[in-house]
Amino acid sequence: MAQRTKIAPDAVHHPVFARFYARYSEAVDLRAGIAEHRHELLDGLSGRVIEIGAGNGLNFAHYPAAVSEVVAIEPERTLRQAAVRSALRAEVPVDVVPGAAEALPVKSEAFDAAVASLVLCSVRDLSRALGEIRRVLRPGGELRFFEHGRADGRVLATVQRGLDRTVWPLLFGGCHTARDPLGAIEAAGFEIAGYRHVRVPAKGVASPSSPCVLGVARRPALGPDE
Repeated sequence: MAQRTKIAPDAVHHPVFARFYARYSEAVDLRAGIAEHRHELLDGLSGRVIEIGAGNGLNFAHYPAAVSEVVAIEPERTLRQAAVRSALRAEVPVDVVPGAAEALPVKSEAFDAAVASLVLCSVRDLSRALGEIRRVLRPGGELRFFEHGRADGRVLATVQRGLDRTVWPLLFGGCHTARDPLGAIEAAGFEIAGYRHVRVPAKGVASPSSPCVLGVARRPALGPDE
């Protein structure tokens, strides 16, 4: 079970956005193809898993039976309550825990895998959050990530930067559209094992959060002198 610390249960508080997201995400999960990406993201996982920013728990239904436990960290109270309800329906054990990504309330090297799903856009300190994920993974453990980020096209990338400096984080729970999740993961000391770019939704008009990347990174195994 997770080791609790003195982290404030409501380290993140976006009640209006949380209620909107809980309804919106469930409505578009299948229609936009996100459910399919969630399944691919989690396929093949086993052992103990920590999920960072679990939201309302839409990943829980996709965890394979080989997963022995999921510790799901969610700092926002409204989303955490929804995640608890999702955990009760999950086919694997899920423990929903309050906490912030920048100070995970669990022991070091306690997990076989970590999952970051549409969350690195909104953490307050990206490098610190990734450092915490690296800390709690065992050497050789996997980070599965499905994140939206900076667009390749000049026009959309410019729009993203402008929105990030103005209204987007205020409207969407601290979300930033122009971050570079791949670059940040590598800078945190992970080895990228593979990834592919996806667009959400796959067809139709692109939004600032449409460009996504789905992949696997690993915490390097300890060397002989470590």
